[in-house]
Parts: sequence; C-alpha cells; structure tokens
Amino acid sequence: MPELFAYTDGACSGNPGPGGWGALLQARDGDAVVKERELHGGEADTTNNRMELLAAIAALEALERPAGITIVTDSAYVKNGVTGWIHGWKRNGWKTSSNKPVKNEDLWRRLDTAQARHRVTWQWVKGHAGHPENERADELARAGMKPFK
Repeated sequence: MPELFAYTDGACSGNPGPGGWGALLQARDGDAVVKERELHGGEADTTNNRMELLAAIAALEALERPAGITIVTDSAYVKNGVTGWIHGWKRNGWKTSSNKPVKNEDLWRRLDTAQARHRVTWQWVKGHAGHPENERADELARAGMKPFK
C-alpha cells in the first residue's frame, strides 16, 4: 500500500508582505511516486509563518478521507508548534507560557482540527539545502505568491 507524503513550504516577499504557500502531495511505493498533486495559494498581506501554516493545513484538508501521512516541512515553527507548543496553548486557553495570546491562533486551531482526522508524522528538513521535494514545494509557494507581488 502506498505511503502518503506532503512536502510543504511558505514564502513571503517582505515579512509582512505578499506571500504564498505550496504543498506537494505524493503517494509513494518505496522510492516510486505512484500519484502526485500540487497545491498552492497566497495572500496579499501576510507573514512567512502564516504561509508555512497554510501549506500544512491545505495538504491535510486536501485528503478526502482519514489517512496516515508524513508532512515534511522546513519550518521549525510549524513542526515545534504542532508537536509540542500547541498542547500547552490549548491547556492555557490559547495563551503562551508568558500569558500572551498565541500568534496565528486562527491557523493553529485550523491545523489542529485538520490533523485530528489523520495519523500525522511530522518531519523537519533543512530548507534550501537541495532536498528535491522541498525545493518543489518552495517553487509552488513562490507561484502562489506571484499574483500578489
């Protein structure tokens, strides 16, 4: 049975500024790609962190039924947030440990809901380091930003 992967990335021209997100979804059987889908979008005035979050959200929301999936991101913010920080934020009523409102709470809540349907493994990769699928996700994010530049 093929394994599902989503390679996600966000981009911003200025921070804040016009931004884009991209997600490359792949069903793989070993090293062979069995099926592939590209997603991208953007916003006129946003931040890089919001675009990174939206890429992961879009990948999960694109799945039609519950599935096991590995999300590969170059965003430590997304990976650390969703695998660690979010638990404390939810316990604290969406406040940080210093009792401040969580930035991007709307998207963190949406990501939390989107991943609840699935068995998600989160994996971090170094960005712009020659990882082919991460580079493609970056290209998609830049394509998503293009209409807003």
